[in-house]
Amino acid sequence: MKHVQIKGSTKLVDFVEPMSATLSERPPFDDPEWIFEVKWDGYRAIAEINNGKVNLYSRNGNTFNVAYPRIVEALKKIKINCVLDGEIVAFDENGKPSFQKMQNYKNNSGVPIQFFVFDCLRESNEDLTKLPLIARKMRLKKILPKTGIVLYCDHHAEKGVEFYNGIISMNLEGMIAKKSDSRYYPGKRSADWLKIKNRLTREFIIIGYTKPEGSREYFGSLLLGVYWGKKLKSAGNVGTGFTSKLLKDLYLKLSKEKRSKTPLDIPIKEEVGVTWVNPVFVCNIEYAEITDDGNVRQAAYLGLRKDKAPMEVTFGNDVEK
Repeated sequence: MKHVQIKGSTKLVDFVEPMSATLSERPPFDDPEWIFEVKWDGYRAIAEINNGKVNLYSRNGNTFNVAYPRIVEALKKIKINCVLDGEIVAFDENGKPSFQKMQNYKNNSGVPIQFFVFDCLRESNEDLTKLPLIARKMRLKKILPKTGIVLYCDHHAEKGVEFYNGIISMNLEGMIAKKSDSRYYPGKRSADWLKIKNRLTREFIIIGYTKPEGSREYFGSLLLGVYWGKKLKSAGNVGTGFTSKLLKDLYLKLSKEKRSKTPLDIPIKEEVGVTWVNPVFVCNIEYAEITDDGNVRQAAYLGLRKDKAPMEVTFGNDVEK
């Protein structure tokens, strides 16, 4: 099954899968054994620096070198071989992280972009993954260059409630709570790292669209799907969050993936005016809640994700970004 890739990216054969955090229903908390970081609204990325050569890639091994040359050039200033984990973030006109700016980013656009690094997996020939998180972060801070593009992701110790209140006041996506002595487990999801969100966002697969009504052009709403195990099920639709340009751009992309029958493994009652498409596009949706029947409520479109494959979009224990 194909998926959207960032221009110029290729799939690596050998790459490091990052450790993932668990979405938490736990409210913000204070604890001397935990530290707290900003949850950035961008693309997770691993950077490998080896004898001056940089390899920057996504969580599933798609290269970022062509897409983000500014970050690659800044990483070349690191004079030691290492493997770094962080988030590539683009900023809007008000200086706030913007997922839409990130997914539409072009190197010549003038949009500010930075790589916030929060972990170091290897330094020289030493594997750091078994060290406590705080020890890894101390080593990381010493090796990062003084640039305005590659930045150390600082943390707030112990006082998570205070930190979260600051997240809310700045209207950021949320915070990551991490046990200060936690090890790093590549490719694993751990309860030692928790995601505590300010607003609810999640990826969904676009499975179709409806006819436009009134003055709207191209389409009315997007039909959404998500995998439950290996079965693709409906997750409702989204009809807000689109500009005129977005409507046109999405319509042109989706028109190339039309199909005659539903892609759903568990069909729904087909509505008049629905155009089905192959389930190859993943999008970010902001919403109020998920209903008991698995549909989004009060949803708004945020943008396409270019760093995740459709089969990664699942309900169950792994339902968040």
